[in-house]
Amino acid sequence: MEGTNHNTFSFIANTIEPPSPSTPGPSSSPGSLARIAQSYPPGFSRKVFAEVIGTFLLVFVGSGSAGLSAIDESKVSKLAASLAAGFIVTVMIYSIGHISGAHMNPAVSLAFAAVRHFPWPQLPFYVAAQLTGAISASYTLRELLQPSKEIGATSPAGSHIQALIMEMVTTFTMVFISMAVATDTNATGQLSGVAVGSSVMIASIVAGPISGGSMNPARTLGPAIATSSYNGLWVYFVGPITGALLAAWSYNVIRDTDHPGFPFSLSSLSFKVRQTTTGTDQVAKNSHHACLV
Repeated sequence: MEGTNHNTFSFIANTIEPPSPSTPGPSSSPGSLARIAQSYPPGFSRKVFAEVIGTFLLVFVGSGSAGLSAIDESKVSKLAASLAAGFIVTVMIYSIGHISGAHMNPAVSLAFAAVRHFPWPQLPFYVAAQLTGAISASYTLRELLQPSKEIGATSPAGSHIQALIMEMVTTFTMVFISMAVATDTNATGQLSGVAVGSSVMIASIVAGPISGGSMNPARTLGPAIATSSYNGLWVYFVGPITGALLAAWSYNVIRDTDHPGFPFSLSSLSFKVRQTTTGTDQVAKNSHHACLV
């Protein structure tokens, strides 16, 4: 999410002064301005743009490798396509994680907002950015892979119920791991990208033959729009969103609350080390890697 924490929000709110009685001011009240400053801190547009780029590359590589595998498996195997999907998640976490949190997935953003690790007002902008990146990547693949119509679209290989359960379980796995490395300082934060990327690889290998291993509504919707193929589309909304919400709730239940570790910035998915000095309440923040998909 963002590299701005609640203390920064407070600072922004406190520096917005109400207009003087003698000067006509805008109709917005100081309280409204403060809420806007808290919800959309300076640099928020950069974070949204980072999500567009991250999701574009995620879908371009993930769907592109799956499409090439469907066209000619002798050139790109199904295993290689699953590995590519995991590797692109890993590298994007280390590339834009410190900027936007590297969600690249509406289900992930919703799950973190549901457990108060992401501001609700920012959710629509993140989802819009993710869908924009996914749709743009899908149309790019459609042009590059012509005349083939294979661009890595995901659809149920068997029944819709089978695909639904598979998407729920695999998304649960991925988000559960993301919750651990992104919100719990007792987990290994430095290898967050490797952990989350590996979970995507594993889940893709298992889910590929049944549901395509999407785990991401944007990953499915983009190719579906580009190819006008909507078979079982509801599965890839209900499954990942349900699995992500269950994973976020489950990790909150088992979290070690007796040893919470360092405070976690709800706005950035970055760990903040709180140093308390004698006789003062001043807080020093040191940002670590953001770790999320």
